[in-house]
Amino acid sequence: MGHSTFDPAMQSRPAWNAGKMVGTKRPLTQKQIWAVRFFLDREGRLRDRALFDLAIDSKLRGCDLVKIKIGDLVAGAEIRNRAMVVQQKTGRPVQFELTTDVRASLLAWLERRGGTVEAYAFPSRVDRAGHLSTRQYARLVDEWVTAIGLRRADYGTHSLRRTKAAMIY
Repeated sequence: MGHSTFDPAMQSRPAWNAGKMVGTKRPLTQKQIWAVRFFLDREGRLRDRALFDLAIDSKLRGCDLVKIKIGDLVAGAEIRNRAMVVQQKTGRPVQFELTTDVRASLLAWLERRGGTVEAYAFPSRVDRAGHLSTRQYARLVDEWVTAIGLRRADYGTHSLRRTKAAMIY
């Protein structure tokens, strides 16, 4: 149901997207990726570094990324070279390769984190059995990009998804 054009209260109200960037968000450049990695390493944030690296390597949507379980990433005591996740939106499985740097950051995080293969790789602080929320993941991405001097309005969770494809292209 829309608003009446004859309602005087609605005539001075700006549109919800007035002044906001509309359309796709930019992917990160190689220089920006290294700046975020340097920031996270300097701050000693193993979880965030592993989450950032996995987001870029996997090209997954945020809702799929936060739901990854430890068993999806590990085989025995080692991190897999390739992982497979069933996407929530499409219901189709997607396979992605984990590069050496990403495997190293994931190994460091999972060694500190502990847990079983059925546990989420990135647990929630509120509900230990649950996973990190997509909203919290978006807040983290905003924090990372502002830490390296970028405008958070220009970058988002989908920027990380598009980064690897943009670099390959």
